[in-house]
Amino acid sequence: MDYRHAVAADAPAMAELLAAHHHAALTEQERAQQGFVQGSFDAGTLRAMAEDGSLLVADDDGHLAGLLGLVPPENTHGAPPPVKALLDAQDSLTWQGRPLRSTSFLLYGPVVVASAYRGKGVARGLFTAALRAAAPRAEVMVAFIELANTVSWHVHVDGFGMVPLGEFTLGDRAYGVVGASTRPAQRPGC
Repeated sequence: MDYRHAVAADAPAMAELLAAHHHAALTEQERAQQGFVQGSFDAGTLRAMAEDGSLLVADDDGHLAGLLGLVPPENTHGAPPPVKALLDAQDSLTWQGRPLRSTSFLLYGPVVVASAYRGKGVARGLFTAALRAAAPRAEVMVAFIELANTVSWHVHVDGFGMVPLGEFTLGDRAYGVVGASTRPAQRPGC
């Protein structure tokens, strides 16, 4: 498996992967078993994100096995409402005793793994690649997870050791905000 930065040519496959795992495309049972992604990302948006280095992919000999966004907060123009809500909550969210606003961070997500590659370490590989890519640019990677998405919460908090920073509510949906240090000495288990 090759974990690399996405390129513009990956955009159609990335759009297809995200659409297939979108909250609205899955049944309630599928969402409960595999988790889901939110937000709409068309090929043009994904192409632009690839061109500015904001996407990582898991490439299995030309087959897209997964993708992960890693976006600087200043590059969130036209962001969906949950991203805006997270950014608005920066003063109430804390990382290692400091308000998130005073910490250098990158937004982590969306992350999705193709069904055929689930359970094969692809999400872990993407997470590890994201840590390496983020380390020279930020102190922490920050994600928001809808609390109803228990699969994603389990993977990121219980599996990868991301630390809860707080919560916010948007409409009738509650979100947990989690972070992971990009500095090895500050990661759990290191």
